[in-house]
Amino acid sequence: MAMSRAALQSALRRLGRPNAPAKRNFASSAHHDDAYETAKWEKITYLGIVSCTILAFYNLSKGHHHFEEPPQYPYLHIRNKEFPWGPDGLFEVKHKDH
Repeated sequence: MAMSRAALQSALRRLGRPNAPAKRNFASSAHHDDAYETAKWEKITYLGIVSCTILAFYNLSKGHHHFEEPPQYPYLHIRNKEFPWGPDGLFEVKHKDH
């Protein structure tokens, strides 16, 4: 009887004692993966910045073709009616003789 009582008491102690919180394995193992991914994307970003900068310098250093000025066609500045502010356009330079 003493044996069964001791076994019963130890079983009740184990049930009454709060268990240690369970370890969350999925969260603890993700830390290493996140650090690896962060380092990988940081290297990719720096490589992209360097390559885009080199490409920009190359493209901007090359000469580019300049086209001739288009002919001044008379129909591009047709004015059938005088403007209320005078013969020149509103934002054009005014001539002193006008």
